[in-house]
Amino acid sequence: MPNKEIPYKIYLEESEMPKAWYNVRADMVNKPAPLLNPETRHPMTLEEMSEIFCEELAKQELDDTTAYIPIPQEILDFYKMYRPAPLVRAYCLEKKLGTPAKIYYKFEGNNTSGSHKLNSAIAQAYYAKQQGLKGVTTETGAGQWGTALSMACAYLGLDCKVFMVKCSYEQKPFRREVMRTYGASVTPSPSMETEVGRKINAEFPGTTGSLGCAISEAVEAASKDPGYRYVLGSVMNQVLLHQSIIGLETKAALDKYDIKADIIIGCAGGGSNLGGLISPFVGEKLRGEADYRIIAVEPASCPSLTRGSYVYDFCDTGKVCPLQKMYTLGSGFIPSSSHAGGLRYHGMSSVVSQLYDDGLMEAVSVEQTSVFAAATEFAKVEGILPAPESSHAIRVAIDEALKCKETGEEKTIVFGLTGTGYFDMYAYQRFNDGAMGDYVPTDEEIAASLSKTPKVSE
Repeated sequence: MPNKEIPYKIYLEESEMPKAWYNVRADMVNKPAPLLNPETRHPMTLEEMSEIFCEELAKQELDDTTAYIPIPQEILDFYKMYRPAPLVRAYCLEKKLGTPAKIYYKFEGNNTSGSHKLNSAIAQAYYAKQQGLKGVTTETGAGQWGTALSMACAYLGLDCKVFMVKCSYEQKPFRREVMRTYGASVTPSPSMETEVGRKINAEFPGTTGSLGCAISEAVEAASKDPGYRYVLGSVMNQVLLHQSIIGLETKAALDKYDIKADIIIGCAGGGSNLGGLISPFVGEKLRGEADYRIIAVEPASCPSLTRGSYVYDFCDTGKVCPLQKMYTLGSGFIPSSSHAGGLRYHGMSSVVSQLYDDGLMEAVSVEQTSVFAAATEFAKVEGILPAPESSHAIRVAIDEALKCKETGEEKTIVFGLTGTGYFDMYAYQRFNDGAMGDYVPTDEEIAASLSKTPKVSE
């Protein structure tokens, strides 16, 4: 038992904030498969990667041996604006559920962007600035990443061009306006501004877009201007590296009060917040130091882990990005216009995919109306309106807590509350009006999309 009283909200001291990111790939026995050049189908070199990404970020992307990478002081100084982030005991939710389980959530919504995305946005903007670039281009789904990057670029004096998934651009105008307030240009994707955007619009008339579409446009826009590089908010190794600060802080807070987690839960779209949250815990599993049950939660409308295939695929719909081995639904898969825009990606991080394939974690998919039911229940008792993406983790945390109620087990559940939902009121309105539905792709739809994945000899 802990030898000191545990506060309901655990804060780390500034001196306890991690000074280095943790690279879980260094401890993985089976490393993620290398990125492949889309033309040659050979592993991407540093030189090739540096044509797309900032050079330092390209180095981080390819580094699978260095366990800890120091965080530059300027980034640490920026982090102090909102970090360390609190680990909160959900006493009121526990009481409402009548569960013996102890529920904790790592809250990442206490910054202007309203999400965890700022952890990597400031890092990527910093390296762009250090390289002497004029600006960066990116995509955004729900708008949290675009908001975070526009804030980071404004802080460092960089230009920021954002391609926002069209359905989110229309559903979330206030998120769009926050980006513009920070000085970013925001374009609904697919647009008519790029060759790939025009091609996608021609092939899928009236499409509401996807993250894969927006990625293609952002990469093309960056490639046409030598003063710009492409940056992104999820999927890639470098992003999971920066987001490891979430898990490092979570573990430090638990250790501070001798708390041992049994179940760790995170929502999963491209893998950034999930990978960041679980990295140090997975590291302990890999090194044989501890064991945890880790659960990835994805939307039933875009179930890459639970219903996809583990193959090489394009990271974008326009097929201009490197090929990545991952769990995927096919780069041409256009998800329904669900309200969890940040989870509408056809594939999954290569790190998360490898960990899942190795049996080090589980995955479940949940339907949208069930997710919003959990979100409203949480908001009523915990006082935070959660983002639709985060609410996927809340749904499964509640489900696991209710299982404990049935069995009488006193398990400790930790989940990532990755952002707030105050710019997602259109989605909540749809739910409250009873107008929200659940879309689940058929096996035939997924098979048709997967049939078009590239044939790669491994």
